[in-house]
Amino acid sequence: MMEIETACAADMLPVRAHEADAGADLKAARDLAIRRGDTAKVSTGVRVSIPEGCFGLLAARSSLCGRGLMMLNGVGIIDSGYTGEVQVPLANVGSRTQHVAAGERIAQLIIVPCELPTFRRVDKLEDTERGEGGFGSTGVE
Repeated sequence: MMEIETACAADMLPVRAHEADAGADLKAARDLAIRRGDTAKVSTGVRVSIPEGCFGLLAARSSLCGRGLMMLNGVGIIDSGYTGEVQVPLANVGSRTQHVAAGERIAQLIIVPCELPTFRRVDKLEDTERGEGGFGSTGVE
């Protein structure tokens, strides 16, 4: 079992709702109002030490979208060398001001192992069946 050193108040520790859940919930550290069309970096009061060879994936909680709140960057990446506070960028795309309460669950933190490749420049890539087909190019007749 991996342990992640975490600096925060005891009641702000990331916690999984169920033992086998991939994501650990992060909570808002203070009350905040986000007006319609505005964005805010929501403080969690949490700092983590992620081991080298892993990264933290910050994902939105599905419960926020029903209120018109979404994570501004979709998902966030927390590199292993970063030990500052984890903040959650939220955008209010709804029709009215949304209030985030201190202690409210606002995001999930998932620790993911990753490869750390080096990149090598070549003049040409090998041909593949897909080739340069991009957005929407597969499964479309």
